[in-house]
Amino acid sequence: MINFTIKPLDTKYLSALETVINNKTKPPGALGQLENLAIQLGLIQSQPLEEAVVAISLNKPTMLVFAADHGIAKHGVSIAPSAVTRQMVLNFLTGGAAINCFCRTNDIVLKVVDAGIIEPIKAVEIPDNNSFYQQRIASGTQDFATLPAMSGTEVEQSLAYGASIAMQEILQGCDILMLGEMGIGNTSSASAIMALLLDLPVNTCVGQGTGINQEQLLLKQQLITQAVSRINTRSAEVPLSPKEIMAEVGGFEIVQMVGAILASAQAKTPVLVDGFIVSIAALLAVKMHPNSKDYLLFAHQSDEQAHQAILTHLAAEPILNLGLRLGEGTGAALAFPLLKAAVSFYNDMASFESAGVTV
Repeated sequence: MINFTIKPLDTKYLSALETVINNKTKPPGALGQLENLAIQLGLIQSQPLEEAVVAISLNKPTMLVFAADHGIAKHGVSIAPSAVTRQMVLNFLTGGAAINCFCRTNDIVLKVVDAGIIEPIKAVEIPDNNSFYQQRIASGTQDFATLPAMSGTEVEQSLAYGASIAMQEILQGCDILMLGEMGIGNTSSASAIMALLLDLPVNTCVGQGTGINQEQLLLKQQLITQAVSRINTRSAEVPLSPKEIMAEVGGFEIVQMVGAILASAQAKTPVLVDGFIVSIAALLAVKMHPNSKDYLLFAHQSDEQAHQAILTHLAAEPILNLGLRLGEGTGAALAFPLLKAAVSFYNDMASFESAGVTV
């Protein structure tokens, strides 16, 4: 079992950071949310220095895309069959997906993790061994409509795998991690987690994902309702812990992302959270270790109503609202240039004194 120790951000450096920002050649607050982003990044990077950071860094920005399959997908609750998970992983590895385009555009290192797709990727199919990691737990989860998605042991292994790859990147100089996912059926898993974790009606947590029809939506709602009823009947006396919820309805890619988030927070490294699925991993991480919220930045508000509810629950301020619903980490990759802009003005913008501007 992996244990995390996550300290809250020490806000004693807040005043010094605000002074730096307020002395820039602009009216106070004129850069809006960019100022909040600079302060959060500055607070995070001030912790080990024990003083307000002079220059914020975003070295080796890295996108980790976790992929896995889901037993629930056999019911046809997605627009595509489970085989598409593997096909899309190959698309990532050959550079053809949206996330590849956005990472190339923004100089983000992209790495793909097989957390448990049905059919493993063969060595001859991998063009670059440095961008692909096999951290397989099993060939997809079980069908959570009728039985637990995974065992407690598999939850622990998934958390450990996610933590390990995050720490590997951080130790190699990565100052900011971005997380994405791929897994046919994973919006069903995410919706079930949300319903159980927040004790919400299933219909509040279930959306059309990547574009299923009305018949598929009703089936998706029915299967998740069936799962929630099964679990609540069995655990009526004692509320389930986040780990127990992950075992019941989680996905291997989701649980590995939880491990990555917690390890990053422990290492005082910010994580840029993508859309609905990654936000579910963030929600689980915060429920396990509330202080991890201090190290999370939220890239965007997706078109999923459930995602909007999660952001509200976490009191999160998304950077973008572009009507996205693709996943893959695309929202995080698109938001990253705004983090760079926040860092740029904090580091390089003249102060009134240095510019000789009198207010």
